[in-house]
Parts: sequence; structure tokens; C-alpha cells
Amino acid sequence: MPQHQPLTDVLLRAVKPPEHGTTTLWDGTLKHFGVRISSGGAKSFIVLLGSGRRQAIGRYPIITLAQARDKAKTILAERTLGKHRPNSISWKKALELYLAEAKTKNRPRTYNEYERALRRYLPFGDTKLADITKQDISAKLARLSDAPSQQKHAAVYLKTFFNWAVDQEYLTTNPLQSFKQGKAKRRKRLLSDEELRAVWLATDQIGGLFGAIVKLILLTGQRRGEIGALRDTFYSHNQQTVALPGSLTKNHLEHTFPVGQMAATLIATQIKSNDRRSSALLFPSRTSIERPFNGWSKCKRELDELANIAPWTLHDLRRTFRSGLGRLGVRPDIAERLVNHVSSRSDMEETYDLWTYLPEMRAAMETWERHAMDVITRSRDLAA
Repeated sequence: MPQHQPLTDVLLRAVKPPEHGTTTLWDGTLKHFGVRISSGGAKSFIVLLGSGRRQAIGRYPIITLAQARDKAKTILAERTLGKHRPNSISWKKALELYLAEAKTKNRPRTYNEYERALRRYLPFGDTKLADITKQDISAKLARLSDAPSQQKHAAVYLKTFFNWAVDQEYLTTNPLQSFKQGKAKRRKRLLSDEELRAVWLATDQIGGLFGAIVKLILLTGQRRGEIGALRDTFYSHNQQTVALPGSLTKNHLEHTFPVGQMAATLIATQIKSNDRRSSALLFPSRTSIERPFNGWSKCKRELDELANIAPWTLHDLRRTFRSGLGRLGVRPDIAERLVNHVSSRSDMEETYDLWTYLPEMRAAMETWERHAMDVITRSRDLAA
């Protein structure tokens, strides 16, 4: 390892700035202490805290070399003793700052997921950020053990938040840096025809926005967030198609798909419904017509009580739709297009096959709706 020259005032005054970017001169008398020099000539004292992360101390000559070296010694000593608390801030305040920044950098749907998970599942309140331990976090996440998908996403969002806090120098290390989460089991739940009928009849009893949303998920196989955020401008009456923008879909690609007569009737009815309260959204939130439907948990519990079937999720309806298309003889490539699984297409197909396959997709949707109507009216089990 090369030996560094001790920093002196003479050296700091004489050193020339780099032509581009920054360069760092490390002190030969105090390990991890140095001065960073920009191409503009600014000289800032820094201390290396580990894993390449640096904390600024101050700018020379506003802060003298002796003062900066003493400060660096204090920081390094406190870090060794486990007492270093840079820029102490509460969880609540840090979260507000983080979400304000995240809102400008992420799509609305992504931001809403961040906000919902961090506020709802991780309420640390006025606890100092530096006092939150890995054990505290594990205890909060353990409460989501019955919802592994939500638990996994909450852990990811939290780790991202703590990385941001480290970058802002509110923390020296991310408490989740070495956190490992077990791989969630891949769900394979399919609803039987009898269960689909029970869910449909339960939605009739519930009615309202949620009832219509569930029916559209069942009939179209789209994700709940996509159906919940539908706008009247997404629907074409003439073509009887829905065009989801890339800002809404999971793969960020526009997704246009046809709908059958049952789904078209539901959409047309909702467009004229007073439940919209003049919102551009078909299913606005109860608290704001600018935000999509968000009362999932409460409404789902009510639906479960009425349907009275084995535990299931709304996403299971999407899996049942896709599997049902296969059982009904729909070509796999058409079924995948309907659920917007573009990963099933090769690069060659993406380049040379520009046919939209809307006629084939429409035929598949009509096949599924005929089956759904048969299930609802006669409850014939497809697997039989």
C-alpha cells in the first residue's frame, strides 16, 4: 500500500487542481483523513467511514488543517466506539424528506407504493433514525409474515430508504445492509369454477367500485393496479379495446387489449356512473378524485366473508384467467399477449413480427367470457 505524504498548510496552498473532476490527497499521519480537490480549486476535508463512503468535514481554509484533523479523529473514534450519530434526525422527518424527493424521481404508481408501505407497515414515529436497529426492523416486517409479497416489497423499499439516509449522512451505515430475506414461495393458487362463481356472486352483493373492479380483473386478467387506475380515455368504444399507458403497466410498455361484451358493459356503465364524482378515473379514491382506488384491504375482507372460499388474492384471478385460457385451447402466445407478458417473445419476433394480433386476442377474450358466463350461471367445473 503506498505511503501518503503528511498534509501540511504549505502542501494545501501549493497543490494544483485536476483538469477534470476531483482528486483526493490522503493524510500520511491520520488514516482515513484527507482533502478532496475539485477542478474549480475548492478544497474540502473528508473522512472515510468505510465501504468507500466519505463524510465531509468542511472547506479549507475556512476550517484549518489542524481543526479538520481533530474533527476527523473525533469522528473515527466515535465510530470505533459505536457512538457516531451524524446529523441526528427522526424517522418521521427523514421519511417526509425522502418521500418528497422520491415523488419527483418516480412514476406516481411507484411513489404511491413506497409511501403506502413505509407509512403503514413501518411506523417508527419520532424514533431517531440512528436508534433504529436491525432487530426493530425485523420485528415490524414479521407482522407481514402472512403476506409474503408485501413483506418482501416493504423490505426492499426500506433498504432503499436507508441507502438514501446514508447518502444524506443521516446514518453511517444501512442497518439492512446485510439483511437477507428468504425467497418467497411462488404462488400456484387457482380458483376453481365453483370458487369463481362464489366470488362473482359476492361482488354482486358488494356492488360499488370494488365490485366492478373485481369483475373486470376476473374477465380481463389484468393486474388490480391497472384496473383500479383505469381512465375513460383508455377505453375505445368503437374498437372495444383498452389501452394501458406504459406509465401504468409493470413492464413500462403500452398494452392494448380487446374486451368482451361483459367487460365492455361494465366499463361503459362505470363511465356513466355517479360514483366517479366527475373524476377522470373510473374508480377514484374515496378521499380524492385525483387518486385511484385504494381501499383494497377492507373491501377484500368484506368480499372474503361473502364468498366464503379458501384464502385467495386478487392476483390469483389473473393466474386463473391465464391458466383458464390454456385449458380452453387458446394459443400460448395469444394468452401471453393478453396478460402483457412480453418476455415470452424473442428478439426476432419483436423486430419482424409487427402484427398486433388483436383479432386473435379478441377471439380468446370472447372464449373466456363464454366460459365465465357458463361458470356464473351453471358452475360447471372446467377441471372435471
